[in-house]
Amino acid sequence: MASMSEPLPPLLLKLLDPARSPLGSGRIELMQTHASWVLLAGDFAWKIKKPVVLPFLDYGTAEKRRACCEAELRLNRRFAPQLYLEVVDFDGEAAVKMRRFPEEARLDHVCRRGRLRPDHLAALAATLARFHAAAAVAAPDSRFGTPASVLAPALENIAELRNLTRGLLAAELDALEAWTRAEYARLELTFAARKTAGRIRECHGDLHLGNLVLLGDEVVPFDRIEFNEDFRWIDVASEIAFLLVDLLDHGRPGLACWLLNAWLVECGDFDALRVLRFYMAYRALVRAKVAAIRACQQVPAAGPPQGGDGQATGVRASGRTAVTPREGGWGGGPHPADCPEVRDYLALATAIAAPPPLGLTITHGLAGAGKTTASSARLLADPTASTIRLRSDVERKRLYGLAAHAASGSPLDGGIYTAEAHAHTYARLAELAELALGEGWSALVDAAFLRRDERDWFRALAQRHGAAFAILAPQASAAELARRVEARRGSGDASEATLEVLERQRAWLEPLGADEPVVSS
Repeated sequence: MASMSEPLPPLLLKLLDPARSPLGSGRIELMQTHASWVLLAGDFAWKIKKPVVLPFLDYGTAEKRRACCEAELRLNRRFAPQLYLEVVDFDGEAAVKMRRFPEEARLDHVCRRGRLRPDHLAALAATLARFHAAAAVAAPDSRFGTPASVLAPALENIAELRNLTRGLLAAELDALEAWTRAEYARLELTFAARKTAGRIRECHGDLHLGNLVLLGDEVVPFDRIEFNEDFRWIDVASEIAFLLVDLLDHGRPGLACWLLNAWLVECGDFDALRVLRFYMAYRALVRAKVAAIRACQQVPAAGPPQGGDGQATGVRASGRTAVTPREGGWGGGPHPADCPEVRDYLALATAIAAPPPLGLTITHGLAGAGKTTASSARLLADPTASTIRLRSDVERKRLYGLAAHAASGSPLDGGIYTAEAHAHTYARLAELAELALGEGWSALVDAAFLRRDERDWFRALAQRHGAAFAILAPQASAAELARRVEARRGSGDASEATLEVLERQRAWLEPLGADEPVVSS
């Protein structure tokens, strides 16, 4: 097996020689991971796969390497056709030709600079929801997404962590293994049901911030897994879980909360809340394992290639690379059990496995009062990324087969705004809040809640689940309410309230009682 310290093969020496290279006569750089060589020249990069065979990857023959190059191009052009250009041939060896982009545009760097915005993540959520909806569904008789295939890698990961840390983190790993087994036992039928429901799809497979790039204001996924189907054919909940864990690891729980809620608005897969914590804990433990491996590997794992001018290419940064531990020890760094990154990821997995106390908050107010603005601020301020927002404007439309921002064309008291539709909508909000609370997620229900009996209904729901109940009731003057309602018309907002609706709501409004727990907005 080739390693990063072995002499380069003749083809690479030729490609790096400006006098002989077909890449041009300018500066040519070489970056490499344990599985690929990447040549950087001008505005382009060429990735050549190394002739390696690993437990999860087989690049053993030129034919297999070419097939993987073609698969990489095909799979990644779905997201990033502007980056993945073609498969080229160098003396019989295939290479993926890509367009380079500034390394600082990668989303992990954008996030660290504090430049990652909620609208970036909302657009990404819409992209992922569309992609997952169109992605191929795992065949019922395939191994992908079966309960056994979900549990096995989770337990294997913990076993590998035990080995890497030489038993020095036994207490933490014992607790996480016990939780994993207990959650699996609780969710086994749910895992099976999600496969039956078509939730196991051909996903990206390695979707973390380092495999997303901000091109203009568009977040573009790249470096989709091509070499192992088991990494790619997964539950869509596992896909989104990786991003949530990465945002938490970057210290941005509010953005994680925002992303999750934006994704749920787009896809409506609230059933994912049942399994999401399992997948998030698993993803955090995978990251812990990768950190432990890097602490004991002989050659530090390469990050995404970059040139001297700060350019990067689509090269995997997840740590899913071959490593060569030193026999009987580790590579001069801290013992894996003492590695802060390992301990941080174990602490994150532990926190995910023990969600915070539950809360159920509802909003109250007329159209234009600022309920959605106040609830948005709550999501972005959530320190645990554990709040699910349910908007009546969105779920009402979903019940009637409409997209969140579609116009229903309904008249006052007609269409999707009849008394029956109103009751149906609140029943759905209660059903979803019940699901969220039952799975350890707090709920924030953004609806008018003008009537006391509606508020009491949700207060009783909170009591059944031992959740703290509160009412968020932003206020605005009559003139400001009218101004906001008018300004919102035609803006694409999910609300379809008009001035006529506002007047009708005034007649229905039952003010909050002194015994109702109001919180400030």
